[in-house]
Amino acid sequence: MNYGAIPTVDIERVPDPVPEGLHVLDVREDVEWAYGHIEGAQHIPLMQLPGRLDELPDTKTLVVCKVGGRSAQAVSYLQAQGRDAVNLDGGMLDWSSAGRPMVSETGDAPQVV
Repeated sequence: MNYGAIPTVDIERVPDPVPEGLHVLDVREDVEWAYGHIEGAQHIPLMQLPGRLDELPDTKTLVVCKVGGRSAQAVSYLQAQGRDAVNLDGGMLDWSSAGRPMVSETGDAPQVV
């Protein structure tokens, strides 16, 4: 996918494990988050982001959603606010496919829904 001027990174270019100092923001909806997410990520659904901007640390942020569309919108918004953010192309589907670790809030094995 091409998101134009949105800084985007492929899963192969994201260090494993995610390095200290790189903040991960998940902008999916609550049910998606509950089924599986990146451990240590911050969860703010996309539509809540403008009202919760002050909750984000002032560090480089990797933004994720299911496939990369919502996170691209979030990165565009964050950049407009002067934040350093990058979109994960392929989102949590690529994260999961690459065998990266996830956690779940459901009590079942983590999955991307």
